[in-house]
Amino acid sequence: MPPAILLYAIPGFILLLSIEAWFSYKENKHLYEVKDTFASLGLGIGNVLVGFLTKVMIFGLFTFIYKFRLFELNEKVWWFWLLLFLADDFSYYWFHRIAHSVNWFWASHVVHHSSERYNLAAALRQTWTGNATGSFLFWAWMPLVGFHPIWVLFMQQISLIYQFWIHTETVNKLPQPIEFLFNTPSHHRVHHGSDLKYLDKNHAGVLIIWDRLFGTFQKEEERPTYGLTKNIHSFNPAVIAFKTWGELIKSAKDCPSWKNRFRYFFESPGWSHDSSTLTTKQLRNQTVSSQANKSTTSLPSAKESV
Repeated sequence: MPPAILLYAIPGFILLLSIEAWFSYKENKHLYEVKDTFASLGLGIGNVLVGFLTKVMIFGLFTFIYKFRLFELNEKVWWFWLLLFLADDFSYYWFHRIAHSVNWFWASHVVHHSSERYNLAAALRQTWTGNATGSFLFWAWMPLVGFHPIWVLFMQQISLIYQFWIHTETVNKLPQPIEFLFNTPSHHRVHHGSDLKYLDKNHAGVLIIWDRLFGTFQKEEERPTYGLTKNIHSFNPAVIAFKTWGELIKSAKDCPSWKNRFRYFFESPGWSHDSSTLTTKQLRNQTVSSQANKSTTSLPSAKESV
């Protein structure tokens, strides 16, 4: 198993979180709310505990896949580490993007977006079901091409440690070269916004270049409204961890068509068989159509233009 460097980083997380909370109190910023913060901490602790079991199974699977590796990659050369970093970050981008567009993964990932506050405590608000439902499969190609499982899991931890500090409103935009290449607090604030223009944008882990390349980049403009389009309204970690799963299963169960029951798990969040709720794409199309209709209605008629 790789060294659990994420565990060693936890004291640093708590220290930085405490400093931000103190700053928020002193400057009357209202960045923190006590119950919300303890919910985030509870979810973070649960994630670590679940991880002790699931990471062992994932390591075992990756070790089995590694036996069939296509290439021999030598970690003693500098470019190995560059390739490892890029491969992990690329994998994270696609996992994260699909976690926002497929209900099966969103039901776990929704936990991270459930806070209506944006602070360092929210970075610790992590899923209890992500690994159990297959999120690790997005990295399974890496041992197949020759990255040892130890280094795959090691780089995943490096990525998560990096992503901690970007969950803050206390850091404004950074110099342009940094904003262009890296995921920053400004870019990630957009990602946590529930405003329609911000939904499903900026899926980056460390490098924002993937979003720029694949058309999911959105710069920060007005301050985002944090949370979900339909908030969970609970500070109970267990409710936050499982409520969306319960709603998803109930929606599928109540659907009269077996085909649509299956679709509930693999369509985008917001999809419904009767259009009672809408996906982000449907909401955007609806907005565009509405704006087009308003523009057409406001145009002068043939008689009025004479």
